[in-house]
Amino acid sequence: MGAATNNPSQHRSASNGGEDDEDYTLPLANFLLSHYKHQLLSILLSLDHLLHFPLQIEFAELMEADPLLASVLFYGPAKLLPQFDDAARVAQGILLESHKDDSGMVAKEFVHVRINVSGSPLECPETFPSIGRVRVRHRGILLTLKGTVIRTGTIKMIEGEREFECRKCKHTFKVYPELETGNSIRLPTSCPSQKPCSNTVFQYVEDSIICHDYQEMKIQESVQVVGVGSIPRSIPVILKDDLVDLVKAGDDVIVTGILSAKWSPDLKDVRCDLDPIMIANHVRRTNELKLDIDIPEDVVKKFEQFWTYYKENPLRGRNVILQGICPQVFGLFTVKLAVALTLIGGVQHIDASGTKIRGDSHLLLVGDPGTGKSQFLKFAAKLSNRSVITTGLGSTSAGLTVTAVKDAGEWMLEAGALVLADGGLCCIDEFDSMREHDRATIHEAMEQQTISVAKAGLVTTLSTRTTVFGVTNPKGQYDPNQTLSVNTTLSGPLLSRFDIVLVLLDTKNPEWDAIVSSHILSEHEDSEKPKFDEDLTSLWSLLMLRRYIYYVKGSFKPILTRDAEEVISSYYQLQRRSATQNAARTTIRMLESLIRLAQAHARLMFRKEVARLDAISAIICIESSMTTSAIIDNVGNALHSSFTENPDQEYAKQEKLILEKLNFPCEPPAVPDNISNYSRSSNVKIVGGEPLSYPHIWEAMRSSRARHLEKK
Repeated sequence: MGAATNNPSQHRSASNGGEDDEDYTLPLANFLLSHYKHQLLSILLSLDHLLHFPLQIEFAELMEADPLLASVLFYGPAKLLPQFDDAARVAQGILLESHKDDSGMVAKEFVHVRINVSGSPLECPETFPSIGRVRVRHRGILLTLKGTVIRTGTIKMIEGEREFECRKCKHTFKVYPELETGNSIRLPTSCPSQKPCSNTVFQYVEDSIICHDYQEMKIQESVQVVGVGSIPRSIPVILKDDLVDLVKAGDDVIVTGILSAKWSPDLKDVRCDLDPIMIANHVRRTNELKLDIDIPEDVVKKFEQFWTYYKENPLRGRNVILQGICPQVFGLFTVKLAVALTLIGGVQHIDASGTKIRGDSHLLLVGDPGTGKSQFLKFAAKLSNRSVITTGLGSTSAGLTVTAVKDAGEWMLEAGALVLADGGLCCIDEFDSMREHDRATIHEAMEQQTISVAKAGLVTTLSTRTTVFGVTNPKGQYDPNQTLSVNTTLSGPLLSRFDIVLVLLDTKNPEWDAIVSSHILSEHEDSEKPKFDEDLTSLWSLLMLRRYIYYVKGSFKPILTRDAEEVISSYYQLQRRSATQNAARTTIRMLESLIRLAQAHARLMFRKEVARLDAISAIICIESSMTTSAIIDNVGNALHSSFTENPDQEYAKQEKLILEKLNFPCEPPAVPDNISNYSRSSNVKIVGGEPLSYPHIWEAMRSSRARHLEKK
């Protein structure tokens, strides 16, 4: 940022006749030598002396070593940051003197000190405000902003300084262009030399221009910190030298720099305003911290103790967790299980050729009005630390993916909802209200998890590693005799990209209506007796659920066992043979969906391997969405699914039914140990002495098919 921060102080010294300000160069150089000597040595040993080198400084260390310098830096960064750069050059000279024998060391001219305020006392609301709360009082201090990059401009070359010579006394001086006025140069009114000289005529010194790399980007405050009815605010950020091309649209960043203002272009009969801009000194990408949730060790021990308690009845423990999802909605066990598996997701697989198979699952809820679809949508957004909620009626293809905008005569790409939700959850309500052309644009984003753009001469690819949660109403009255594509007006290629498609039909069931009405009325009763699931709510609160999902996603990479692989492959082959009406759902993507859901269920059950139980549970979720070609006849309406008192007995019935359909032996395998060290259990059948990996699913399919033909 060197030249950008140089402007205010250095231009003032050139125009005010060289007023002496207090110089902190030597104290700063001593600080660098005592704390960052290793960084300086690596810069000196670098071969390319024309590069711009960043020197990362921790503000907390400066505050601990010299509180006075830290205070001066905070309240006067425009004055001290150029001196910090000079101190880096002085420190290089001192190190060169002490390493005269090393001929490989060369002093570098372009070294820029970058201030990192993370972990320092500056992380407070006054010095770390949201973008929408930036005010005039923040101008002139070391300011830090956090947001998402929504637009990045092209990298340009900008003039940083040039020299002029007084025609009368031949005094040479440097002039720095002002970014605030469009990088225009203002010459001093008189010669700035120390000698008495009133000359006002200057000439340019040849070959004295120094240029810098220059890029503009725009960051927007996170949707999670914006209240209902508020519009997310944005601010332009200027990047120079080594900071250019560090981030792209959709990245989460923390920017430290100086708040300034830029004059708007001069237009006739238009008021000229000052637009706030931020001149960056330090940029840090926080993409790896998108799901950064604090999980203390005692919370992890609670998770382990919870599963130790439910070691003999793991399905009962799973149901206890699921009841904490959207607790205001009664029942709907299948929907809550689907939401949990979608948020947890599977394991991303990369084969030998570099092809990526996504680990994120997608969920679509199709149901009549009043079935609680939007409630699940909003609760899922709360469970995800990075989420974007939009509606199909107000979304276009450009708003969902990326749009090309023209700013100051330059085309830029601005990120849409799917790009902004990279690494998180994108919730789309009223999915059927989108135009067919707009729905087709998200095909690539859902499967390949990228967006390829070719607009206004800009050709690029953006990352959209996001989970899509869609909600839609059926087209008129849902007809069970018709295919899902006909009932929802959604194309087959789009439906095949959803791992789970649940249909919630509001059928007239007097018993169910009585149970639901009594549950809703009990919520409004003014009684002192504890309400239903009060202990459950305190144990698996929203924060605990978020921590649990984050922990199992980061700690467990489940792999398939032989039992699970055979069940999944046999079910997939059976669906391919029998699914004549709903062929759009029974593609190879169904096999990948089964693997992802089984891995997600193993994570939910706090295990490192996918057992037969996980495969059967994944099949039950898929069966709930295969209403027109279901193998299991008694799965029932997902809207009327409830939590049973004995989940193990209910699972045994469903497992027996599925295995009979798949021509499998009905004796259950050994009950797996449900603690995290399950990968070391001796009860698991392992192929070749090693856990079965994802690529072997095809081999297992062929062998299973061969055994099936032999039986026939």
